[in-house]
Amino acid sequence: MNTRTDGPEATGRVDVLLGDRSYPVFVGPGVRHRLPEEVARIGARRVVVVSARPPEWTPDPGVPHRVVPARDGEHDKTLATVEHLCRAFADFGLTRADAVVSCGGGTTTDVVGLAAGLYHRGIAVIHLPTSLLAQVDASVGGKTAVNLPEGKNLVGVYWQPRAVLCDTEQLDTLPAVEWRNGYGEIARAHFIGAGELRDRPVTEQITACVALKARVVAADERDAGLRHILNYGHTLGHALERATDFQLRHGEAVGVGTVFAGRLAGLLGRIPTDRVDEHRAVVAGYGLDTRLPAGVDHDDLLAFMRRDKKSTSGLSFVLDGPSGPELVADVDETAVRAALTDM
Repeated sequence: MNTRTDGPEATGRVDVLLGDRSYPVFVGPGVRHRLPEEVARIGARRVVVVSARPPEWTPDPGVPHRVVPARDGEHDKTLATVEHLCRAFADFGLTRADAVVSCGGGTTTDVVGLAAGLYHRGIAVIHLPTSLLAQVDASVGGKTAVNLPEGKNLVGVYWQPRAVLCDTEQLDTLPAVEWRNGYGEIARAHFIGAGELRDRPVTEQITACVALKARVVAADERDAGLRHILNYGHTLGHALERATDFQLRHGEAVGVGTVFAGRLAGLLGRIPTDRVDEHRAVVAGYGLDTRLPAGVDHDDLLAFMRRDKKSTSGLSFVLDGPSGPELVADVDETAVRAALTDM
């Protein structure tokens, strides 16, 4: 993994090293304007741009192209949306010599990545993530997925992008709730190796999170072991999204899930009290809620957590411990309920 930064407002670059599937991630103001250069680098002749942003924020890829409108949000993160996109690709005549570009938040990135991975059994995709959440997490690493009524991200493939352009100017248009959404993932990163990021400029925060993810993905692309740590806080987080019908956004839910992971690890004797308290302090330090939302049924949460895609043996969570975060299987339900009650 190679990282380069020249200051708070400079462009950062992180290379995700996966052999002949390696790709650059650029972070900084104005990097969306690199799109024609990246399209030319990969040799794409035609492009479909799937954009959830207004025309003025949807860059021209520099080759013949079609813009397909999209909407950010979990309710469009479905197989029906993937079919709609693939039919748009076919209607425009995309071939394996062409490319798809996503321009939007994390759900758009996930859905477009999956459509690109399936169409013609895989065509090139470039991501232009436009939310803080998508820039620090969803756009990097090649995980694509859509939801089923039974749970989050249950249908997907690994399909690495050819480039990622995290333009921090895009963040200027975000409402406060979307900043909170992204900060949930940054708070989670504190406990899996990113360190203290609360007082650093946003370009540095994003670059640090991307660099951490690049290291993990390069070592374990397909979740055989180490990559599980990226799901810190996500087991309860995903359950909370489903239990609230996505009224609680992903990053906000992951923030609550991170506090819960600390409490559960403490109850299991894996970490001392001060480390448990650190989980709450870090999440609260980003202005995020640290308690379960009112009215959420614990039985519903347990049912969703049992269907989590990491759960191959009972209730499974990524938890902090003496050797750092790791996937812990067959966690006793009594301890899980006690941690939920503490929340």
